Amino acid sequence: MEIIETFGHYVEDLTNTKPKGARWLLKTGWEAQNLKFQFAPDKRLMPADQYLAHLMMDTMLHPLKNPESSAIVSIFTPCEMLQEVGLHPYNVEGFSCYLSASRAERAFLQQAENQGFAETLCSYHKTFLGAAKKGLLPRPKCIVYTNLTCDANLLTFRTLADFYQVPSFAIDVPWQQGEDSVWYVADQLKELKKFLEKNTGQKISEEALTKRLIRSKHTMENYEKYQQARADRYVPADLVTPLYAGMTNNLLLGTLEEEKYTQQLLENIKKAPAARGKHIYWMHTIPFWSDAVRKELCFSEKAQIVGCELAETCEPDFDPEKPFEAMAKRMVYHSLNGSALRRIEAGIRHAKQAGADGVVWFGHWGCKHTLGSAQLAKKKFEAAGLPLLILDGDGCDRSHGGEGQTSTRLGAFLEMLYGEGD
Repeated sequence: MEIIETFGHYVEDLTNTKPKGARWLLKTGWEAQNLKFQFAPDKRLMPADQYLAHLMMDTMLHPLKNPESSAIVSIFTPCEMLQEVGLHPYNVEGFSCYLSASRAERAFLQQAENQGFAETLCSYHKTFLGAAKKGLLPRPKCIVYTNLTCDANLLTFRTLADFYQVPSFAIDVPWQQGEDSVWYVADQLKELKKFLEKNTGQKISEEALTKRLIRSKHTMENYEKYQQARADRYVPADLVTPLYAGMTNNLLLGTLEEEKYTQQLLENIKKAPAARGKHIYWMHTIPFWSDAVRKELCFSEKAQIVGCELAETCEPDFDPEKPFEAMAKRMVYHSLNGSALRRIEAGIRHAKQAGADGVVWFGHWGCKHTLGSAQLAKKKFEAAGLPLLILDGDGCDRSHGGEGQTSTRLGAFLEMLYGEGD
């Protein structure tokens, strides 16, 4: 940990005088970590999850190495069309997670606040904005984002488009579900096709796009089968693998690499031993940096995280033969779009599917959608037979951690679950 902390401080300090040097250092450090993931992976993880760590690091490194073929995106932007024109996802939330893991987030959070961004703005967005303003993050080819689930998107991506002076495209997703909403979003996605073709000089074939959507559907079906199969199995779990799946199951849908990951999951689970300890389903982001959470849930046989809602936000019930409508349906019927009750019902369904004994509802600082629905969630999950812990904190900013309270409350919750029997 001391090495990582020193590395993070060097990156932060260099951005004050030599931002390109800081970028080179960040890239070099991440490349070294990627070599470790590739040639000396954590043997406690299943082979599929070892592969996922390498895949996710590749995803983060590409924009640092090849920004001209990268597009800044929000996490729930459908990326199949970007893949067709050779653009790689350059994701705000993902990058901020990795900067935090590198212990380099504090200077960028402060930079954003110094420039007038509110303390209550999501820390993932503030970290990325601060890193961009300090010159750490390279200029992308373009920006594609949506208002889906997060009101910070509207401020963040407009600010980035102005700062980098690149073309941007916003996808407006109505709050209401229904065919009219699907057609409204589908029409925007057809315009996105024209936007991407104009700005890259590449053409998007609907036949090729359909093939990608078939792969996306197959990938999502694989992951659903895996979550069902793991209900009575023991899968060694850390705190970052569920987040990796939350990123790649959105950003990399349609790629051969993500399909390969889910196929490996189905093969690996066949060899997994019988379930041990308690299964915890996690709602919203995970504070992977937290020693208190790590102590209770990282590679523990007594309790493991068996799923994260961010990896299961859509159902594979779309028709790939109608690619624009398919992507639109995923967005309109996204579990975090619309009323909080839709999100809660999806969480209950997925938690039961994974054999959860209890649920953590993580109130990430600045996320109004999550904080505002916490008490309703507790009532509904517990009525469905799933004890729920409301745990407040921050997935990215350590200064909002509250480690003492996290340790006390999470420990007591798990003791309560242990007391309910084996």
